[in-house]
Amino acid sequence: MMAKTRRERVVRMSVEQPLWRALTGYRIMTMIYAVLLFVFSREKFERPWVAVAFLAVLAVWTLATLPKVANAASCTKRFLVADLTIALTGIMLTPLADAQAQQIDGPTLPTIWTAGSVLAFAIKGGWRWAGFASSFVAVANIVERGEPSRDTFHNVLLVWVASIAIGYVVEVARASERTLARALEIEAATRERERLARDIHDSVLQVLAMVQRRGASLGGEAAELGRMAGEQEVALRTLVSTGLVPATRASEDASLGAVVRTVEVDAEEDDEDGEGGGRVCDLRSLLAPHAGSKVCFAEPGAPVLLEPAAAMELAAAVSAALDNVRRHAGEDAQAWILVEDWPEEVIVTVRDDGPGIPDGRLAQAEGEGRLGVALSIRGRLRDIGGTAELISVPGQGTEVELKVPRGKAGQAR
Repeated sequence: MMAKTRRERVVRMSVEQPLWRALTGYRIMTMIYAVLLFVFSREKFERPWVAVAFLAVLAVWTLATLPKVANAASCTKRFLVADLTIALTGIMLTPLADAQAQQIDGPTLPTIWTAGSVLAFAIKGGWRWAGFASSFVAVANIVERGEPSRDTFHNVLLVWVASIAIGYVVEVARASERTLARALEIEAATRERERLARDIHDSVLQVLAMVQRRGASLGGEAAELGRMAGEQEVALRTLVSTGLVPATRASEDASLGAVVRTVEVDAEEDDEDGEGGGRVCDLRSLLAPHAGSKVCFAEPGAPVLLEPAAAMELAAAVSAALDNVRRHAGEDAQAWILVEDWPEEVIVTVRDDGPGIPDGRLAQAEGEGRLGVALSIRGRLRDIGGTAELISVPGQGTEVELKVPRGKAGQAR
């Protein structure tokens, strides 16, 4: 569930969307620039009415087609062809409106607005489309000049190289976005698989291990049953450790859900705006059932309020730690649970007076498919943004410290 929630909260924004916004602004500004350039030099035009007519069409076209350059879906091939046609028409009409433009190597009627048309090709289709469009623009500029100068070739080459470079960058960005999306899907599937493995470890594997031990102690037919249970435990642990368990959603732990006492809390206003409360539960109500003759439970006097999902994962990690105490520290081992409610984080410490864990034993257990600490404890805390630290000294017991930061635990205060 935690993996799915994280995946749903990931907001994927196309990496090319900022480029479309920049292109929209570029087209508007270059259209205004083309109009102002004509206004301040209109006395030089031999046929100013040609320039006025074209610039009017250019202005209307630019403003009317703003939605077309809002994103890749709106920017169709038909629009791109029409847009490029207007740019080429403006270039070819320049000598008709201003015959001196050829002699003095002056700007064309659309001026740098033409580059926006080429950039639209680059963002939409990549470097190949950019090369196609810029080639038409290059030919139109050379024909318009009649006898092109070095500056003409320089400008043509600049537009050609720049548009192809931008198109290539867009293609790389798209490939990176696809890779990121795939990585997020794999991460979500891996976390769901780990969550399911924890559920199996906390229920099925423990039952099989118990049947194996009891069967061996009873003997007779029970011993054979225990042997079969042991074989199934080994097979299931192999599936869990090798990742062959299907990543399907398991049902929520009913035993934990039955203990949760969810309350509606109206958080006090921290500032002038204030914030509303949310569904939270008291962590103490989840941990209190563990208290007994061999488990001492120390808690704050006030409720320890956490988001239900975070509280249930934290309580399940505590349950896994206590199960390890019962299995590895002996029947007579004493355990302590300490809950600390700090403003920045919630800390739960589970300590025992058992023989401790030998060096290298945890790594060996993971290699054997025994993932109690790796999944049921550290995996649960990692999924809710917390940490789990295990300290063990041979002969002096084991201490497991579980920390959940307030912001990542969904605390409503």
